[in-house]
Amino acid sequence: MGGILAGMEEENRDAVLKRLRRVEGQVRGLQRMVEEDTYCIDVLTQVSAATKALQGVALELVEQHLMHCVADAVAQGGAEAEAKVKEANDAIARLVRS
Repeated sequence: MGGILAGMEEENRDAVLKRLRRVEGQVRGLQRMVEEDTYCIDVLTQVSAATKALQGVALELVEQHLMHCVADAVAQGGAEAEAKVKEANDAIARLVRS
């Protein structure tokens, strides 16, 4: 079972990594805000920003998975295609619930 990033263009992979590093910085900032006893609403605003950034990463990964892993499996057909579509559907359902 290959990873999503295995079929991803290097440019897209770099963009995902850049977004994740930005989220990492946001989370570190959140930790500092809590340590410094920052006003709750300001912390919540930053939590919302970090959440939105992670959702952006998730959407990019879903798109790449559909374009590469799922599309390749569907082109080959059979049980593997059905499994990849179900796997993608389940992942999307988890994202929607979160």
